[in-house]
Amino acid sequence: MASPSATDSSTVRVALAAQNQLGEGAIWNPLDSKLYWVDIEGQQLHVFDPTTGQCRQLPTTARIGTVVPARGGEVVVAQQNGLHRLNTTTGASTLLVNPLTEPSLRFNDGKCDPAGRFWVGTLDMDDRPRRAALYRLDPDGHLHTMRTHITISNGLAWTADRKTMYYIDTPTHVVQAFDYDNATGAITNARPVIRIPEADGDPDGMTIDAQGHLWIALWGGGQVVCYDPATGQKQRSIPVPAPQTTSCAFGGPDLRTLFITTARQDLSPEQLRHYPLSGSLFAVEPGVAGVPANIYVG
Repeated sequence: MASPSATDSSTVRVALAAQNQLGEGAIWNPLDSKLYWVDIEGQQLHVFDPTTGQCRQLPTTARIGTVVPARGGEVVVAQQNGLHRLNTTTGASTLLVNPLTEPSLRFNDGKCDPAGRFWVGTLDMDDRPRRAALYRLDPDGHLHTMRTHITISNGLAWTADRKTMYYIDTPTHVVQAFDYDNATGAITNARPVIRIPEADGDPDGMTIDAQGHLWIALWGGGQVVCYDPATGQKQRSIPVPAPQTTSCAFGGPDLRTLFITTARQDLSPEQLRHYPLSGSLFAVEPGVAGVPANIYVG
């Protein structure tokens, strides 16, 4: 592990030269060994096989915030018009639940917890603060509101011992830890464990590695940073040649490749000339392994 706050020399490469408006929600599906991510504004789900370089795009009926694996060749997607089960072979979509009643709200990032529940949050597209929420969809189909007065619900991760959940509400520039009850899905005892300097960028998507360190994509920062939540100290920074760095996920056969999504949204024509690869999927081998993604078991 590099010294604290060190800039990483690992070589970031283009895994797929996409032109995503708002690439997000990267996750390695352990059931089919493919990388999934979404283009929120492009209203597409991407399914990428790095061994062949082939990528399929599945159109959605609305803005799509995130995707998680499910059983039976399906995924669960969080769209602006609700949470849906989606068959990635046929494209058939089934609405599960839609708690969103305001047209300015949409779903954003989400992940499954170790017990197979789907946690997903929202944001307000009119930039009104504290109008969003964090939800938990249980395997039996019941939806629970877990947190309110959120502004931009983002990254989630759980520790290997299933006792701690990490969570990002982007404008706070804080990663919060909660005591997590794997049996019930309850979260308690919120506390800050990492503070991201505003100059570094806005904390967006997040994943956890096998050592328990958190990897966080920084929107506007053109980097993915690694923090030790036990100390709150930054361990590494991996520069990405795209300022709007959005999410990251460990994948590949040994979970040792870090895939990174990016966006073109909110970049000026001059910035796009300087960063023409914005919107692409990037990859890097940082020398550590991730952990398998959790699957929705409903």
